Amino acid sequence: MIRVLILGGTGDAIEITNKINHIPEIQAIASWAGRTRNPVMPPNVRIGGFGGVPGLVEYLREQKIDILIDATHPFADSISWNADRAAREVGIPRLLFHRPGWEKEAGDNWIEVGNHREAAAILHNQSMSHQVFKNQINPIKRVFLTIGRQEIAAFAHLERIWFLMRMIDPPAVDSKIPCGEILFNRGPFDLRDEREILTRYNIDAIVSKNSGGSATYPKIIAAREMGIPVVMVKRPPLPPGEQVTDVEAVINWLMANRRK
Repeated sequence: MIRVLILGGTGDAIEITNKINHIPEIQAIASWAGRTRNPVMPPNVRIGGFGGVPGLVEYLREQKIDILIDATHPFADSISWNADRAAREVGIPRLLFHRPGWEKEAGDNWIEVGNHREAAAILHNQSMSHQVFKNQINPIKRVFLTIGRQEIAAFAHLERIWFLMRMIDPPAVDSKIPCGEILFNRGPFDLRDEREILTRYNIDAIVSKNSGGSATYPKIIAAREMGIPVVMVKRPPLPPGEQVTDVEAVINWLMANRRK
């Protein structure tokens, strides 16, 4: 029996786990970090962290894991780096799965930045009437912040801007929260609903991570249609090694490596 550990937390990870569970002679063990309350996940999932590289190495050895598949969120880079180091230390194959990022299309008005602090600086400049966005002369006043709950503090000092903050779970009690309103919701999101949100709240800019996939892409389509600029946070660098971007490629890789 081949034992496969899947580091998950995404809809893609659920699909990967379910497909592997139907392959004879392979046992899939899924692990979710537990950062989201009541997450959507496959049955029999391990919840919680490992305690860095040493803890993951210990788990891989104790559980006699043969193969490691990293299907975490594209912005969970610390987990991916830990998985790479742990797999190399134990000496087992590791595959990194990440869905493709979104590509800028005709009609998109994006400014791409490296992190959330840079995104906040862009908004600050535009809120002070310093033109940053193409064809955006007026100051930014109302922003749709769609980055989850963990990084919202980077925008708390922007007192000239009102934020609509969408997240699954409430921010921590001691978090610095920007001025505005919190909208609790979980994707996938519908294009018609995204248009309605942008209109109802009179949004004049969006901040988004380049998460890729279809679940949260409708807001990007709506922004393109409505001429709303987007501050797009680029993905962090990930460790080298074998990578795939679709679920079937994961299964093909797994079948090839089970015979080694």
